[in-house]
Amino acid sequence: MSVKCQVVMEALDQLAPRSLAEHWDNVGLLLGNPAQDVNKLLVALDITSAVVEFAIANNFDMIVAHHPLIFKPLKHIRTDLPQGKMLSSLIKNDIAVFSLHTNLDIARGGINDLLAEKFQLQAVKPLTISSVEDLTKLAVFVPQEHLEKVRTAICKAGAGQIGNYAECTFAVAGTGSFKPLDGTNPFIGNVNKLEQVAEYRLETIMPTKIVNKVLKALLKAHPYEEVAYDLYKLENTINENGLGRIGVLEKPLTMEKFLEKVKTLLKLQNVRFVGKSDKIIKKVAICSGSGAEFIVKSAYQGADVIITGDVKYHEAQQALENDINIIDAGHFGTEYHMAELVAQYLTTKADSAKWQLEKIEFDKISTDIFKFS
Repeated sequence: MSVKCQVVMEALDQLAPRSLAEHWDNVGLLLGNPAQDVNKLLVALDITSAVVEFAIANNFDMIVAHHPLIFKPLKHIRTDLPQGKMLSSLIKNDIAVFSLHTNLDIARGGINDLLAEKFQLQAVKPLTISSVEDLTKLAVFVPQEHLEKVRTAICKAGAGQIGNYAECTFAVAGTGSFKPLDGTNPFIGNVNKLEQVAEYRLETIMPTKIVNKVLKALLKAHPYEEVAYDLYKLENTINENGLGRIGVLEKPLTMEKFLEKVKTLLKLQNVRFVGKSDKIIKKVAICSGSGAEFIVKSAYQGADVIITGDVKYHEAQQALENDINIIDAGHFGTEYHMAELVAQYLTTKADSAKWQLEKIEFDKISTDIFKFS
């Protein structure tokens, strides 16, 4: 009972493509072999000594973590030091390690979207824009009786997504003509005889990055041995991707009530805040982890408050000068929800794809390292 590590990796890339990660980041498979078997999988925010010991004691084969265990290039692996000891233990116990870091922060359906959903923000968009996806249009000519088969195949491969609408296509009827030459094996017609066939011109769009995947599905579903199709690069783009989210509360709240809401939704006993206690909160910026660098950007976009972690003294001063409140809910407090998010995603994937896995579990032993007295 197991699934290959590569299969899990591909599923994680669908959730948070590695291409979204910041250039300085280190994501993907950091330890292990894509071909190794995975029977029990653990998801954690951090890989700590306690998490490694738990994984070994409970026979986990793979750890999916948010923060990379290996971030900077290693100059040595000393087993008398914490990182080297953890790496040695993981290797000896054949435990693969995969990291989803800034790509999960940026991804649609990732950590920041999860936080925006918790606060029921409306008109949500990325707080920053780091990339956009190019679009390609596909036009293919299909005999009438095979139209639905081809349409279904290319949409299943990922074509036809426009915003919150799936399987968006357009088809118009016409007449196709062709003459099969010597050496061909035509699906319709005869060699060296001009044929005219009732066909449809089927059009759709797709992210440029999946063109090869869609073409593979098209060629497999299409009955012709020589498929006539055109690809057009489009000027319009989709999916503005970036760190953080900004949106509007359904109903404005006083700062006092909003602070209570933050603690309740994030399950925190304490948070720090900077700004006016009597401010009315309507527009909210969120950046999981360390997002104080986006204080000014949030203020320029009209946010009344930004929720993030790791706020320093001078960053707090900057917020005051820009008339925006800050809620420092902590690095851990804004990110630990990722473990349950990713575990639930993988469980759903495992069920739908019928993976032969014994267990997918998220870390319940880790807590915020900061204490309040």
